[in-house]
Amino acid sequence: MDHIAPAVELVADVLGPELIGSYLHGSAVLGGLRPASDVDILVVSRRSLVESKRRALLEGLREISGMEAPLRPVELAVVVQSEVRPWRYPPVCDFLYGEWLRSSYDRRNLPQPSPMVDLALLLTMALAGDRTLSGPPLSSVVDPVPHADVVAASVAGIQALTADIDDDERNVLLTMARTWVTVATGEILSKDRAAAWALERLPAEHRPALAYARELYLHSTYAEESWSDELRRQVRPCFLAMLDRIDALRGTGSG
Repeated sequence: MDHIAPAVELVADVLGPELIGSYLHGSAVLGGLRPASDVDILVVSRRSLVESKRRALLEGLREISGMEAPLRPVELAVVVQSEVRPWRYPPVCDFLYGEWLRSSYDRRNLPQPSPMVDLALLLTMALAGDRTLSGPPLSSVVDPVPHADVVAASVAGIQALTADIDDDERNVLLTMARTWVTVATGEILSKDRAAAWALERLPAEHRPALAYARELYLHSTYAEESWSDELRRQVRPCFLAMLDRIDALRGTGSG
């Protein structure tokens, strides 16, 4: 809880009576935080944040989130209850903070409301994890996400993964494995469990890159990550092999 409590306290201080509740999701509820895992927090608010609260929340998160010890990266999403209950797709995220967006925050840009298909996955993980940090249980606050929208949200991220494949091999392969699992089973698994599931189903020639990505996830920070030339050459074929299987399941590929 050392990395979670400051974020929960910050949210309570900034949102005040507008806060309905804060809930854990992501790695922390899907199997435990790993060396490079974010602390993922979903916040449900009664109304959209005004500019002063956006700035206060942003500045506070910049102080308590980071990629180097003793800090841990915090990903925090605020959703207005009326935007997701009753459920509609794509949902709108009222405020999003993540370390990958820090460069835009450095330019003093404030996170603004925007459609965010990933909220379907965040809500599903948070509901399944049932880890309330403040407020009432999430199941009493939001509606469950229909299976079709969970699958749609998973698949929607594939294009972005394709763009990042040469720069973020670990995350791209692990997220692709998770997407495959979700399309095939409807479940959202931790990245290491999703990779293990995919490794059992991939041809032998496509396993080494994904197996290495899984080992990195379990045991290494991003600063410690290193890919050999041989493994790096196998990343794209492994990715495409998983994409073929996803397309076949969805009836959009050659099978």
